[in-house]
Amino acid sequence: MRRIFAIALGPVLAAMPVSATRADEAGRAAARAAITRQVEALGRDDAAAAYAEAAPGIRSLFPSPEQFIGMVRVSYRPVYRHRSFVFGAARARGEAGLSQDVAIQDVYGVDWRAEYGLERQADGSWRITGCRLTREPGTNL
Repeated sequence: MRRIFAIALGPVLAAMPVSATRADEAGRAAARAAITRQVEALGRDDAAAAYAEAAPGIRSLFPSPEQFIGMVRVSYRPVYRHRSFVFGAARARGEAGLSQDVAIQDVYGVDWRAEYGLERQADGSWRITGCRLTREPGTNL
């Protein structure tokens, strides 16, 4: 009898990792879409649209879209204006978090690595919790 039960559960158990993988990939795609929306908004100098992709914690630090975009212009210039912006690896951070790597080349040809933190909100959307920007080794400023 145990054997019949195991055989009957086999297809269910085999489908579970695929479903989890699809859910993970859907979450990663949604997180990349949030980053893309913000970067495109920055390219248009659309402070409100860029600010909309920021998580509540970021919004509490920068209480207006104008303050937020001003900080990005000064502290995240390669994100604000760039030649290329290419998504790399993504890693889960807890149950509702994600870390997304991005390779960036700024307008001067300097290579950078951005590590975006994202968090899934109660409504299921993804919002950016931060960005750590580092210059790639071997590139000159």
